[in-house]
Amino acid sequence: MVESILLNPNVAYLLLVGGAMLAILAVLSPGTGLLEAAAFIMLLLAGYAIYNLPINYWALGLLVFGVIPFLFALRKSGNLIYLGISILALVIGSIFLFQGQGLRPAVSPPLAIAVSTLSTGFLWFIGRKVLEVGSIRPTHDLAALVGTIGEAKTEIFTEGSVQVAGELWAACSQQPIPDGSKVRVTGREGFILEVEKV
Repeated sequence: MVESILLNPNVAYLLLVGGAMLAILAVLSPGTGLLEAAAFIMLLLAGYAIYNLPINYWALGLLVFGVIPFLFALRKSGNLIYLGISILALVIGSIFLFQGQGLRPAVSPPLAIAVSTLSTGFLWFIGRKVLEVGSIRPTHDLAALVGTIGEAKTEIFTEGSVQVAGELWAACSQQPIPDGSKVRVTGREGFILEVEKV
């Protein structure tokens, strides 16, 4: 009973796509272990089905080829023709991935169209957001602290603390600075500010 379900080309296709999607999400947000485990189980079940079902290697090649225009679509956000080519390649490759009787596809065409379009669109959206986040400068630029004025909250020499830009920082100085003095940030060593008395 379970074997006949797993060897249904539509089920095998859904397991393969679901496992691939979970694996990609696991790469984008590692650490939970849940996504990784679910992806492993789904890909293992899909692998069993693929091993036991006859596949069309040209359709598998088309699926692999569909990744190339998808990557172009990620990099060139204004040119969505690459995304269309990718979806078309994935739809055709998905429909004919498993051998049917004669020229009939084994995977349901409406299922393959819906799943390919939704999964490619979802991955394109997530991929674009990941690229946007990677290109944004941090809002808390520590280098911008150099030259700002703050106040010593303790005596400062080899160590101490200062209030700069609304936050409490560890600080050090070449000369002793009394508590309550105005200070200027002259440098930074990691998260320790180098300061001088104003």
